[in-house]
Amino acid sequence: AMEGGPSARIREGDCAVLKRDEVFKAVSVLRRRKIIFEKQWFYLDNAIGHIYGTTFEVTSGGNLQPKQEVEETTTETKEAGTDNRNIVDDGKSQKLTHDDIKALKDKGIKGQEIVQQLIENSTTFRDKTEFAQDKYIKKKKKKYEAVITIVKPSTRILSTMYYAREPGKINHLRYDTLAQMLTLGNIHAGNKMIVMETCAGLVLGAVMERMGGYGSIIQMYPGGGPVRAATSCFGFPKPFFDNLHEFPLSKVQSLLSGTFTTETLPADPEDNALVEEESNGLSEEKQTSLQETEEEPTTEAAMEINATEEQDTMDINAEDVEFKEKKENKENVREKQIKQWERRKKLIEAAALLREKNADGLIVASKFHPTPLLLSLLEFVAPSRPFVVYCQYKEPLLECYTKLRERGGVINLKLSETWLRNYQVLPDRSHPKLTMSGGGGYLLSGITVVLDKGKSDSSNSEALKMEEPSSKRCKLQDLPC
Repeated sequence: AMEGGPSARIREGDCAVLKRDEVFKAVSVLRRRKIIFEKQWFYLDNAIGHIYGTTFEVTSGGNLQPKQEVEETTTETKEAGTDNRNIVDDGKSQKLTHDDIKALKDKGIKGQEIVQQLIENSTTFRDKTEFAQDKYIKKKKKKYEAVITIVKPSTRILSTMYYAREPGKINHLRYDTLAQMLTLGNIHAGNKMIVMETCAGLVLGAVMERMGGYGSIIQMYPGGGPVRAATSCFGFPKPFFDNLHEFPLSKVQSLLSGTFTTETLPADPEDNALVEEESNGLSEEKQTSLQETEEEPTTEAAMEINATEEQDTMDINAEDVEFKEKKENKENVREKQIKQWERRKKLIEAAALLREKNADGLIVASKFHPTPLLLSLLEFVAPSRPFVVYCQYKEPLLECYTKLRERGGVINLKLSETWLRNYQVLPDRSHPKLTMSGGGGYLLSGITVVLDKGKSDSSNSEALKMEEPSSKRCKLQDLPC
């Protein structure tokens, strides 16, 4: 089944993913914009209007043409050898030289025909086994047939792309581990989620996709603002962002201790209403004078008058320019104030949501040490809710596990790592792929419960520990020898 519905069409301005074999690249669909992908350059103009999942061929001039499915004629019995042991790879088996192939390409001969010529001019092709022949054809097709599929972005595709292209940006979070996170975190529509990630917005996007625009998300971010590079690749509709809030990590402690304020940000823009009225009044007067100077009579006599008055109008224009600059400055200041006010409003909203301390789940996937993050963020999660923490290494999570055990308030703590191996599945030659992913990171998951404040008190627990053995001792003494 195709992602994004069977009839989703490629539109200008969309975020799309280019696919060639196992290689992906996210691009914006824009007209007359040169795209370079897998040593091929082309324009996406012709793809607009086609259905996602269409395979295109790159023709001359970098134009994309939908690929016609050609029935492979494999009816005739191919001549094939029984084994490859007599084939020597001395580089002399191919009669076509590099220049010959280049000449074929320049003539505009299609990739398929080039591959055919390569087969015909190979001295060893007939001696290869059937499998080896298939492999040879596949390899040459990959090299000479410029075929590109355009697919709709989804969590699966984008996480595969990031893991292959820039794993460092997503803290080496492998796609199967991300899938585990979404499952363990019980993410579904209508949830109120807290997400803390430094994975370029990939985890956030995955959560948003699962929630389908229903429910709310509070993204906790380090530094100046949230990073959402990968989130924008998903191409979510606008309403998806209506319930996406953000809150700085630096203010979490103050929010928990009750000293949180937004005083550092400017006050509401109502204070500036007076300034605005004044400037508006001014600008209207000026506008009328501007119109007067612009409406010039066009008779010959008037032309002469104009010549004498040129100096005056120039002075007026200079004044106008100066005035315009002042006005623009005022507008810039105003815009800045409005933006800051909006930021403040958003911050207050996010703080209010967190204060309710009833989040339905917590997802953490960052480059920071998980222990302090988790201990503070769990405060905002309602009891009996899941939380998942991802870390590239297991040591920090082990420490986190111990700390949570000491603290209490959590059950079902699990530290896990998924093992992933790809298989080639072909008739008579299915086997695990030779290369295997080294590690997809580790997950610590659990469920929150109401933290019994009495139990966590150290003196109490010590007393309990003391009592237990003594009661047992009594029993032993009572037993007859």
